[in-house]
Amino acid sequence: MPETPDTWTIEAVLRWTTDYFREKQLATARLDAELLLAHVLGYERLQLYLQADRPLTEPERADYRQIVRKRGQGCPVAYLLGYRDFWSLRLRVAPGVLIPRPDTETLIEAALNHLPKHPLRLLELGTGTGAIPLSLCAERTQLDWLCLEQSPIALQVAQQNCREHSLLLEPRQNRLKLLQSNGFAALSATHPFDALLSNPPYIRTTEIASLSPEVSQFEPHLALDGGEDGLFWYREFLQQGPRLLRPRGWLIVEIGYDQQPALTRLIQETEAWNLVEFCQDLQGHPRVLVAQLRVK
Repeated sequence: MPETPDTWTIEAVLRWTTDYFREKQLATARLDAELLLAHVLGYERLQLYLQADRPLTEPERADYRQIVRKRGQGCPVAYLLGYRDFWSLRLRVAPGVLIPRPDTETLIEAALNHLPKHPLRLLELGTGTGAIPLSLCAERTQLDWLCLEQSPIALQVAQQNCREHSLLLEPRQNRLKLLQSNGFAALSATHPFDALLSNPPYIRTTEIASLSPEVSQFEPHLALDGGEDGLFWYREFLQQGPRLLRPRGWLIVEIGYDQQPALTRLIQETEAWNLVEFCQDLQGHPRVLVAQLRVK
């Protein structure tokens, strides 16, 4: 354990917590310590430095000790804070709901680059927090979304985010409907959508246990497990897309960093789709697949 300070000032608490998190092999030890302490104190992070010499009260120390213990056990920071910043938005998150990742912002960029700027009907599978549709509603107007989600917990969180970001919806002529559905089961008929967007489960089933504990032990496997080869949902998209999308409809989906070769083969084996591009994330990995329906 780190050395105990004589006085538990803000700076001393941060120093102790950072050392403790490093012993737990947490990659962002100092950042985690600052975010959690600012949350407990109701501060912005800058205030921690402006008041670095202020001692914590006993109730503050007790609250912080509890949240630090949970983080030390691997609980993700976003679950402890109750929110995650994504794109230009602060989104509510909760245990049982996938935490939005910076990688998924590559999908937002791809959609803005490829989707035309006229009114659009858009379909999303696995909305989670609502990060993808709400981020695009922040950038565009006249979007009519139908968002499918199997998890009741995720639907509740997405509904809360829609309420808290309601200015992105009706005032901007955007509409977002949430529907509980196992895959596309709730869509029994043909629906002429302009695009299908998704960050689907794409981790191979056998690889989930080898992910970091804060992912494998805390985040929902329903949002991670892409089947034996990780490609289950991409096959579903390629098969179902022709009945769900208009001619020249778009498929814009997040992928695993190593899935480009397999997905290229899958698309080449179909007659319905043209491969448009793979978009790279900030680390230079292929992260988003963009494809378009061929005209018959």
